[in-house]
Formats: sequence, C-alpha cells, structure tokens
Amino acid sequence: MSANAKKRSKSARLTARQMVGQRGEQLAADKLGASGYAIVERNYRCAEGEIDIVARHGEVWAFVEVRTRRGRAFGSPEESITARKKAHLIAAAQSYLQAHNIADANWRIDVAAVEFNAKGHLIRVDLIENAVNEQ
Repeated sequence: MSANAKKRSKSARLTARQMVGQRGEQLAADKLGASGYAIVERNYRCAEGEIDIVARHGEVWAFVEVRTRRGRAFGSPEESITARKKAHLIAAAQSYLQAHNIADANWRIDVAAVEFNAKGHLIRVDLIENAVNEQ
C-alpha cells in the first residue's frame, strides 16, 4: 500500500469515527432537551479543554461530557472517562463559569453515555447526573 493510500485510509477511519461521535452528540442533545435541559452552548473550548454541551437544568448549570462507543471492545462509554479527563472537565467548567461571570452559580458535570452495537444500531442514551465530582 502506498503512503498516500495509507493516508487516505487513516483519514477515512477518522472521518467515520468523527461521524459516530457527532451522531452521539446529537442524540445526547436530543435526550437532554427531552429531559428538561436547556442547551446553552455546544463544543465550548478553552485552554483547559472542551465541554461538549453546556446546559441549564432548572437553576443548575450542567456541563455535559458525551461519551460515544460502538461496541464494548473498549468498555462502556462512561468507563472511558479517566482521572485526567475528569480534571480537564472540572477545569474547563470552572473556566466557563469565570468567563461568563457566573462563578457563584450551582453547577455539576453530567455524562451522556451513548452506545451503538457493532452494526451501528443505537443501544442506549443514558444521562448520568453529577457523574464527575471535584474530589
């Protein structure tokens, strides 16, 4: 296989993976809306990291990490959040609150776990409130 063919092959895999991720984010946003969350912003980026979805759930600011998995070869979506990722989520949430002058607001970090089977059929979309703590 030529170097260009390998590049195209790798690019195609990344694109397919990104498509699954985007599909998962949209399903998560739909589930959040149906569950009473008001979506404020998507894909908030700062020096500390990225928040997939910023939402309000009643009086609470919810920073939602969407984890999408196709199959269980690498564990469940919620199991994929490392201690390092948790630290980045907390720092990014605090950055958002500071940048928007709402540092005293009640907030939490939720996880939306989206799972497809190996054929790409949706198995579940679960919302886990307060899944990441500052501990």
